[in-house]
Amino acid sequence: MSITLVVVIRSIISFFILLLLVRLMGKQQLAQLTFFDYVVGITIGSIASTISVQVNENLLSSMAGLATWTILAIILAILSVHSVWIRKVVDGEAVIVVANGKILEENLKRIRIPLDQVLSELRTQGIFNITDVEFAMFEPGGKISIQKKAQKQPVTPGDLNITRQYDGLPTNLILDGMLLDDALHSLNLTKAWLQYQLSKQNIEDITEVSLAQLDTKGNLYVDLKGDKPCYTIPIKS
Repeated sequence: MSITLVVVIRSIISFFILLLLVRLMGKQQLAQLTFFDYVVGITIGSIASTISVQVNENLLSSMAGLATWTILAIILAILSVHSVWIRKVVDGEAVIVVANGKILEENLKRIRIPLDQVLSELRTQGIFNITDVEFAMFEPGGKISIQKKAQKQPVTPGDLNITRQYDGLPTNLILDGMLLDDALHSLNLTKAWLQYQLSKQNIEDITEVSLAQLDTKGNLYVDLKGDKPCYTIPIKS
């Protein structure tokens, strides 16, 4: 068997094994990527690449190493869910770097973050004057969370005692030309009802619709495929 064919076969094997192991690990690494998660992910990917191209390496031993790293990551993630102490050791904890407009230099030194980076992070969130900040903290994933001072926060309808209409999630009824029957049934609607609403804009073929979406206010948004226009059809109750 040629080396090229061996590499192809090993690559296919490592690809699907890695896919399986990543699915077992869940979405935690993508949702809240910490430095430790990053290192573990790089290591697992490196082992998978070794399985693919290092034909002199034993396939079973390399797969055992890949499985071991993945299992340890899963076990540690499970333990972190049930133990605050383990979670702090593995992921770290949020550190306050600004309090009441005052920079906490000691905390910056502890997490080894330069002041320039803090100011840059504040600017990316539209804060150019540090005195506008009540609290700013670096999260375990490296992102900064900011709470502006009360007088610098935008006014909300609640501040003005204004009651707003409920605005929930819209429901997709047609997606890429395909009718979503389950979505229609969940709203107690029928295909005939939807076709009638589309006919108001002379749309006769559902396959011409890229997206049809009904919001909680009773508006049917319809976007046609290609360069054709989009419509908002008000639905009378």
